Amino acid sequence: MTRRGARTVAVRAAAALLVAAIGGCGPSGAPLRAPGEVTAGELAGEGGGGAERGARDGAGRSPGSGRGHGGARPASGATSANGVPGGDDAPAGPGAGSGAVPPVVDHVPTRDKIVFLTYDDGAERDPRFIDLVRERRLPVSMFLTDSVVGPGYAHFARLRAVGASLQNHTLDHPALRGLPYPGQRAEICGQQRKLHSRFGVRPRLFRPPYGAYDTTTLRAAADCGIEAVVLWRASVDGAGRLSYTRGAPRPVPGDVISVPSTDPPSLSLADRTVRLLRQIEKRGLKVGRLEDYIGRRD
Repeated sequence: MTRRGARTVAVRAAAALLVAAIGGCGPSGAPLRAPGEVTAGELAGEGGGGAERGARDGAGRSPGSGRGHGGARPASGATSANGVPGGDDAPAGPGAGSGAVPPVVDHVPTRDKIVFLTYDDGAERDPRFIDLVRERRLPVSMFLTDSVVGPGYAHFARLRAVGASLQNHTLDHPALRGLPYPGQRAEICGQQRKLHSRFGVRPRLFRPPYGAYDTTTLRAAADCGIEAVVLWRASVDGAGRLSYTRGAPRPVPGDVISVPSTDPPSLSLADRTVRLLRQIEKRGLKVGRLEDYIGRRD
């Protein structure tokens, strides 16, 4: 071996020992990456999800916002990025103390002939929708914003009683991307506490308003106990019509479908859901429970 080759080997060995000694972290605390490795923030353009891919509702707002996608991770179409845990008083979550962050999901690879119905905000409190969920046994996921739900939590208690799950959509519905960590964590952890105090549940899933997020959002979500950040591949407008952020322009197994609040809707929430179910069933698909496919499984 030449003298130059020997020096190269020695330098590489020293670098390997240094990485092992500091736990694989770079100077900023983010894990070191191999050449060519890409983080989720880079893959997603530092967030934005379905909203950043251009799907908009009739009011010009992002479909996932409704005003306008740790533990054991099953295989999913998720992306994730590495971050740094937050403050000492944050609830323990999948990222607490480990730098791990939740996956970002808009579609779940599965051979099961199912799609997932998700509803945002909590602005529409259609009693016929409760009857529909009960009669059809629909395992829908409701992403609730506290300032939107207001005094309407009793409606969602009834929905939960007939099989709906209640998930996190922040306290006040801000666009999180670019906000400092304390503000993002306050929005996410605050709604975790709100839903726990009202229903005794700590949501596993979180949808960022407008589908806009960044690596700080993922860090904050992890530190608030969130196991997956949920976007959408398809969205329903006020008339019950489907649009898609990417891929095939039709419902396919594993799709996460967003049903945002619209103001005013052409159809009631129950009627929009019935029209959506017809489109789904025409493709030979049924509605599955999202929580059974992503996040920790009890």
